[in-house]
Amino acid sequence: MEAILETKYALDTFYFLVSGALVMWMAAGFSMLEAGLVRSKNTAEILTKNIALYAIASIMYMLVGYNIMYPGEAVNAYWPGVSFLLGADNVAAEVLAQNPEEWYDGSYYSSMSDFFFQVVFVATAMSIVSGAVAERMKLWAFLVFAVAMTGFIYPMQGYWKWGGGFLDELGFNDFAGSGIVHLCGATAALAGVLLLGARKGKYGPNGEIHPIPGANMPLATLGTFILWLGWFGFNGGSELVLTNVDEANAVAMVFVNTNMAAAGGVVAAMLTARAMFGKTDLTMALNGALAGLVAITAEPLAPTPLVATAVGAVGGVLVVLSILTLDKMRIDDPVGAISVHGVVGMWGLIAVALTNEEATMTAQLTGLATIFVWTFVASLIVWMVIKMVMGIRVSEEEEFEGVDLSECGMEAYPEFTGSRGSGL
Repeated sequence: MEAILETKYALDTFYFLVSGALVMWMAAGFSMLEAGLVRSKNTAEILTKNIALYAIASIMYMLVGYNIMYPGEAVNAYWPGVSFLLGADNVAAEVLAQNPEEWYDGSYYSSMSDFFFQVVFVATAMSIVSGAVAERMKLWAFLVFAVAMTGFIYPMQGYWKWGGGFLDELGFNDFAGSGIVHLCGATAALAGVLLLGARKGKYGPNGEIHPIPGANMPLATLGTFILWLGWFGFNGGSELVLTNVDEANAVAMVFVNTNMAAAGGVVAAMLTARAMFGKTDLTMALNGALAGLVAITAEPLAPTPLVATAVGAVGGVLVVLSILTLDKMRIDDPVGAISVHGVVGMWGLIAVALTNEEATMTAQLTGLATIFVWTFVASLIVWMVIKMVMGIRVSEEEEFEGVDLSECGMEAYPEFTGSRGSGL
């Protein structure tokens, strides 16, 4: 018995770690997607943001964020309290040897593997902000916000559900984070974008919308495929364990539904774009894939594959309509992050009540509203403080020249020297 339990513990820990590594690889996906959808003169800066935010998220979550989200003893269902640094691992070999049958009651994996899996989720939420504020935000203003976001704003709302807080007690369901990760990141981005304003030349004085195409569609497409692959770890790893028949079957279903929702999102977005524009817009297809993935993330286990495809397809339609609507509202989001992760994240939470008979619409809407209001208010306050202290937007001249030069002192494509200052 002891050898069997040790093997199960080792395999489940390994599965958790590999799933976390797949989610970490999504950082590369976000980097490539965003680098492809911005102009060439802003590429090095957005890549810098992506690697820096991952490092900041790792450090802040280690220092304080993880203990806020998963406190040993919470003060109450609304406030977890604050403690610092990670503790020791939760299982020792001698404990298993003393009482093997009673030990295997839920401690299926190393607590360090849990931290690793959770920290890459924090970085994912912060990556969403990166694309929405691209091409005009000061690099260090963004990084200061990342400290607050990953150390406090994200962990607080995460505690309310995944840490056993009041949303969990209410019966709110969010399997892998349509709300806790994606809606949270998009809402923080929205608060920043509203203070930041649109890129110069994006909107005309009479309501005109001027498209600003990205510099590298192959890169954006590669980023989307990387994210699609990483999402199997994102959703599959959230099943937490693998080493019994029921859990193995559940993981397989999560993988299939995740894939089918993405496929549904692509096709629906392409059809919607074709119907509205008369053309098959690649950027809408890419965002359709991501929308399908975000939509199914709140509940990838309960639906059948056909229903999962439909959930993703609704997300694919919504993302096209949302991107167009935000443009009409003059909310400038270069990569469509607010639409993909925010609007479709809301749909994902609502869809849970339609696909999981144990979920209620009341609980889902309460969770949705709580995540949005908390994240928006807290983020807006932090953004405003940063704006007053150091400013959040580069100068008009720096924006015209490109933030690669002003913020990083280098260009991503230095051989194209004629592009400097040309607006390309």
